[in-house]
Amino acid sequence: MIQVTNSIALDEDELQESFIRASGPGGQNVNKVESAVQLRFDVRQSPSLPEDVKARLVRIAGRRMTNDGVLIITAQRFRAQERNREDAVARLVEMIRQATERPKPRRPTRPTLASKKRRLEAKGRRSEIKKGRSGKPGFD
Repeated sequence: MIQVTNSIALDEDELQESFIRASGPGGQNVNKVESAVQLRFDVRQSPSLPEDVKARLVRIAGRRMTNDGVLIITAQRFRAQERNREDAVARLVEMIRQATERPKPRRPTRPTLASKKRRLEAKGRRSEIKKGRSGKPGFD
């Protein structure tokens, strides 16, 4: 079990790992060792997550989410496969923790009278500047 929060824990059977060749530097070794990890987590079918967390996780995941609701995390930061596995799981846990935080509801506010006056005065000044640019000759 992977503990995410006090109330949420993921079963390791929900995660699917596949190993791929990492891009980037590594010399001759990079072409023969599959050190990068591709972690797949089916968000929509997961029994561990509440529905509201699933919805926020889909929004946070963005392009990492497939149309089927599978979150794909690719970790290739390190040269060791085991460290990349730990990195991928840590990134997944962090994303789920972000999704557990409920966003604060926005309370609509109204502009103050002073800010309205400042805005209108600035518009007036800008208008005068633009009027001065017109090609009409004036008396100096």
